[in-house]
Amino acid sequence: MQIAFCIFKYFPYGGIQRDLLKLSLECRARGMSVRIYAIRWLAEPPGDMELCVLPATSLTRHGQYEQFAHRVRDDVERRPVDLVVGMNKMPGLDVYYAGDSCYREKARTQRNVFYRLLPRYRSFLRAERTVFEPDSGTEILTLSDVQAPVFRRHYGTPAQRFHALPPGIERDRAAPPDRQAVRCRMRAELGLDEKDRLLLFVGSGFVKKGLNRVLLGLRALPAELLNRTRLYVLGEDKPGRFERMARRLGVSEKVRFLGGRNDVPDFLLAGDGLVLPALDENAGMVILEAMIAGLPALVTKNCGYAAYLEEADAGLLTPVPFSQRVFDEQLVELLTSRERGRWACNGMAVAADENIYRMVPAAVDLFERFAGARRGPDR
Repeated sequence: MQIAFCIFKYFPYGGIQRDLLKLSLECRARGMSVRIYAIRWLAEPPGDMELCVLPATSLTRHGQYEQFAHRVRDDVERRPVDLVVGMNKMPGLDVYYAGDSCYREKARTQRNVFYRLLPRYRSFLRAERTVFEPDSGTEILTLSDVQAPVFRRHYGTPAQRFHALPPGIERDRAAPPDRQAVRCRMRAELGLDEKDRLLLFVGSGFVKKGLNRVLLGLRALPAELLNRTRLYVLGEDKPGRFERMARRLGVSEKVRFLGGRNDVPDFLLAGDGLVLPALDENAGMVILEAMIAGLPALVTKNCGYAAYLEEADAGLLTPVPFSQRVFDEQLVELLTSRERGRWACNGMAVAADENIYRMVPAAVDLFERFAGARRGPDR
């Protein structure tokens, strides 16, 4: 079986980028031939797989994505595969891995009316429509229960084309037997005492994931608590506007931007709280990662995996519509509550649930099924 994956940009620390690599490796482990198409690949080439980097020349991002889709289509016509899987929305997909939320919904709820007059909006909307319109043949893999109803409301997509995946977190996020020793070592390296509070924001896409809300919450902390709190931002994005915001708010000395990191599990063990007040978040893998590491979290209720946090009672959910005042109050509770120990224990208990690790094999099972259906019984 030959399978092709498509992604606009690959870098080591993005959520769908990590998922792409895990899916590709599982496909290779099952004996499949793997081809990966990308506009940009900012990492070492994947071993034992064909990497096709197709640079785009358009001056606009949406123009680059359109060019890429055309070039992928042309190459697949010359060199057919059994299945084309897209990690981003674009024409010509057999399967879409729904790592992003509904663009049309975001454009209508998070942008003004003038935004919808731009060529960018029309281009992105066309790409999304080719995946979700009722007569499209694209199968859709969803990461949480919040996704399908939104897409169906906007496009009337038949329910049978949606296939829900379980979470797929990495087992090294679970708290190890020497959890306390790792915590002490990491905090010593960071120059933190136990009385200090280490707040973590983890994820690429600072705007979408609500970093501005975190900075406002940090400024609103009581003076004594603010004095002993540090915010570490881990993730690939442009920090400039948020560094300027931190300076305007007078909290720049409390914030460190560390970029993408390979030692996220150690930071989760060293931390005192995770914050993810996202504008929208299909899944929020870091929520589960924090839980099984024993790190209490404060997340917006619209995050796909927020339901796991609520069910386990492993932290706090801030309601939607979002209120900065409520979030500020909950941030104080996250860092000071007597319930913190219980939240940590409740989260770590979730590590015993095998279902939270199953996303990759479940997705590749579906790839095999879809490819088999396209080949037909006589092939």
